[in-house]
Amino acid sequence: MPVLHSIIHKIDKKPDGTPAILHFGNAELIGSQARDDLMSQFNESYNAKTSKAWGFFHAESGAFPLSGWLSKYLAGPDDFMTFSNNAVEHLTRLMEESNLSVGGNALFCHYQQGLTEYLTIALLQETEAVTMTEELHLMTVKRLDLDHIRLAARINVSEWQNNPQSRQYISYLKGKQGRRLNEYFRDFIGAQEGLDGPGETRTLLKAFSDFVESEDLGEDAAREKTGTLVSYALSQAKLGEPITLDELSEVLDDDQPLAFAEFVQGKDYGLSASIPPDRKTLNKFRRFTGRAEGLSISFEQHLLGSRIEFDEAGGTLTLRGLPTQLTEQLKRAAA
Repeated sequence: MPVLHSIIHKIDKKPDGTPAILHFGNAELIGSQARDDLMSQFNESYNAKTSKAWGFFHAESGAFPLSGWLSKYLAGPDDFMTFSNNAVEHLTRLMEESNLSVGGNALFCHYQQGLTEYLTIALLQETEAVTMTEELHLMTVKRLDLDHIRLAARINVSEWQNNPQSRQYISYLKGKQGRRLNEYFRDFIGAQEGLDGPGETRTLLKAFSDFVESEDLGEDAAREKTGTLVSYALSQAKLGEPITLDELSEVLDDDQPLAFAEFVQGKDYGLSASIPPDRKTLNKFRRFTGRAEGLSISFEQHLLGSRIEFDEAGGTLTLRGLPTQLTEQLKRAAA
């Protein structure tokens, strides 16, 4: 993960209402193992966050100037220092206007992963840690708290430049720290929500369930494909990358790599070609299976409580929305 440019500025903001004090970084962070470890640990922590939104830039304006400064930096008139200075000044002004007592260390990092360029912006807090000196004495030191990131965003610069119609080249955290805090940082980035990650993931899983049903797969084959889907989607979430329908289709079936993609495209699901994976939704997508005395039952966990109800006391399942093929067989048998 080559780091192209990076810098940290510090914003001192006390809870007593006194004005924030901005300390500009004197220079970009020099290339070092510490800097590379910082970004590696940051990305790992950021990717693990489950509460994210995905969106795109508002049109550049006085209220949302970041995209304009970023364009000038990428095009060459401004350097990275100028861009980050303008941005952190704007961040500090918004912090004051919002009357929020949340300062911190403002990290700006432009890096490359594979062929894709990203810009990360985050407000990191400090925490204390205990270390041991060479003389075996304990010492308390301050460190950047990468375990509890609350305000951060990542811009897929390559996607933004090459596909300006995209509505998901920005991801940003939507934590539980409060609506005003979330909105202030989102407005600083100039982002608007473009895709509903949990909703898109649920729709994808619904499409997959319909696909499995249409293929009339056996229990083992259905369970295997479900595991493949979940494994692929969670690995993409861990990498901070979207699920792409074409790639997922290939992963699901080597012999018919277009089968699932063509099934989705032929139905009115309204899915995007790439989908931001939602971990919480994916973790609920498991398959229950059982076989006994000529009875075989298999269904996805997310159907429990909607199309399928379980009566624990009576030991019964109530099914709604039976597959058409099964319904027709039952009608013929009853005739």
